[in-house]
Amino acid sequence: MKLSIPVVETIQKRHSVRTYENKSLLPQDREALLICMKELDNPFGVPVHTYIIDKELRSDGEKLGTYGIIKGASTFLGVSIPDTKLAPLAAGYEFENLILLATHMGLGTVWLGATFSRDSFASAMKIPKDELFPAISPVGYPAAKRRLIENLTRSAMKASSRKEWKELFYQADFRTPLTKDMAGAYAQPLEMVRLAPSAKNTQPWRVRKTENAYHFYANYKSGLSKEEKTIKQVDIGIALSHFHQTALELGLTGAFEQMALEDENLPDNIHYMISWRFTE
Repeated sequence: MKLSIPVVETIQKRHSVRTYENKSLLPQDREALLICMKELDNPFGVPVHTYIIDKELRSDGEKLGTYGIIKGASTFLGVSIPDTKLAPLAAGYEFENLILLATHMGLGTVWLGATFSRDSFASAMKIPKDELFPAISPVGYPAAKRRLIENLTRSAMKASSRKEWKELFYQADFRTPLTKDMAGAYAQPLEMVRLAPSAKNTQPWRVRKTENAYHFYANYKSGLSKEEKTIKQVDIGIALSHFHQTALELGLTGAFEQMALEDENLPDNIHYMISWRFTE
């Protein structure tokens, strides 16, 4: 379902916020988020659960924390998924859609995949024991000035920088870079993929264009733990949100599907995720 916001404009405006005004969400903003959460969906047929909670709540007497990374926020969003194949993609897709909706409302957010007390948040949000809990995000009003630790964090991750097209997008194989001219109508959806946030700004997505499809891959070393793979796949889901929502905004037609691709002699570290089969 197309988000009821200007997608490209909102993606370009979104940035990670770690320092917030020390005030609670206005009731009308909290209610608007709840309405958005009820309307979320994804094109992968996976049930995704989203949560909203106030930091003042305690979990077994333990204060909910983010290891000093977040300052001032009193409300947090969370996401959980079943432990199934496409679920991390669905989590990234739906939670990023929620973050874009919050951005359009003028609220600040930032994806957190590791720097939060997971057990405490899981207990407070009542995450089902058999579900994966990949991420949370603070949500609130951005402070006028960033703290030193936030500036240092952004600098260390090169938060504002993104890889060039030739490093991310390919034509037919993984040796020929895809140009914007080659992408044609899909140049803008792919550019929005390029702008997507990711854990530690690693930008793990790789996209390969064939005659009638765009194939999405994750770039990561073999031998990662299950948790690390899940994070990479959630990142791909974030990129898929940007791609799909921009395509819908432009009126481009197609559908996601897992395709039985022939052995392509893939480069090391490249793992197939899903394809977008487009129609002219």
